[in-house]
Amino acid sequence: MNPIFADLPTTVFEVMSALARETGAVNLGQGFPDDPGPADVRAKAAEAVMEGWNQYPPMMGLPELRRAVARHYAGWQGLDLDPDTEVMVTSGATEALAGALMALIEPGDEVVLFEPMYDAYLPLVRRAGGVPRFVTLTPPHFRLTEEALTAAFSPRTKVVLLNNPLNPAATIVPDEDLDLLAGFCQRFDAVALCDEVWEHVVFDGRRHRPLMALPGMRERTVKVGSAGKIFSLTGWKVGFVMAAPGLMRGLAKAHQFLTFTTPPNLQAAVAYGLGKDDAYFEGMRADFARARDRFAGGLTDLGFSVLPSAGTYFLNLDIAPLGESDDVVFCERLVRRHGVAAIPVSAFYAHRPVRTVVRFCFAKRDETLDRALDRLRGLAPGRAA
Repeated sequence: MNPIFADLPTTVFEVMSALARETGAVNLGQGFPDDPGPADVRAKAAEAVMEGWNQYPPMMGLPELRRAVARHYAGWQGLDLDPDTEVMVTSGATEALAGALMALIEPGDEVVLFEPMYDAYLPLVRRAGGVPRFVTLTPPHFRLTEEALTAAFSPRTKVVLLNNPLNPAATIVPDEDLDLLAGFCQRFDAVALCDEVWEHVVFDGRRHRPLMALPGMRERTVKVGSAGKIFSLTGWKVGFVMAAPGLMRGLAKAHQFLTFTTPPNLQAAVAYGLGKDDAYFEGMRADFARARDRFAGGLTDLGFSVLPSAGTYFLNLDIAPLGESDDVVFCERLVRRHGVAAIPVSAFYAHRPVRTVVRFCFAKRDETLDRALDRLRGLAPGRAA
């Protein structure tokens, strides 16, 4: 067995979910909504199964979806994309990231990773032969600094993998940090692989700014999006990749020998969904923001120290005021004694973990969040779980 994968432990997400099932806990660990997703988009998928094409679609994706992606990002982010040469459909964002890393990295190339990070990044980088270089971001704001980037970049830097908005931090990279990173990418001739799946799940009037749109970055950025996050249909696994033609040719060859293609009925439904009125997307954001505020307000009223959440489905709790210094131990006691499952944020670090922050998913129904808050009432600040 390849040790890169064989030696990986069971993920903390599976551990916590199993504990939640075993104990009957409220599961705020796993990052998916308990809403079924927009009915009209799901109906389009069902219609396409019965009335549409169910054989292999084009490897690059249905033309109608690629055109819809280009129109969508032109309207929302001001990007001018050629659907024929700069847009590709993948079986989820993780496949897009895996294919991009395989296409871009040669053995020995260095890849800058910002931790906390999605747990798939590091094994995928290593399997592609890349050498990780870590930039450790810390709460409460998880900012980039020139000093940290200077320490991570080198003449061997080939790829920078950026997640923005950032899971699990629930932060949006500020404009000045994006400008700083763009400058480093250009100075070291690095490609930016941008995992931007949370781009629509942002709150309080914010608008996502893609790194691709910055001066000098159009030809050296691979942008990854996710219909699963945009439409709260995480099981559909429909992703899209955007890049300049020179990069896309290599990305397409890697995709060709991974999944090759994605269910055509889901592609047709996503094409329809991306054309929905702006009111849908604004309403979706407002609904998630209301859930965030409900849960954050409840936690604050109970006396907990809640970190800001500018985007994603997540809210983080600082457990240091509780006298806690080990987030894994805390989460295990939380699920067993109080019946609420959360995720220790140290699980998103590979290098210098922060151990005093835990993550909750607030993309749940009101009654689910209220039940969790009721179970947390006995956990007063300053007392151990």
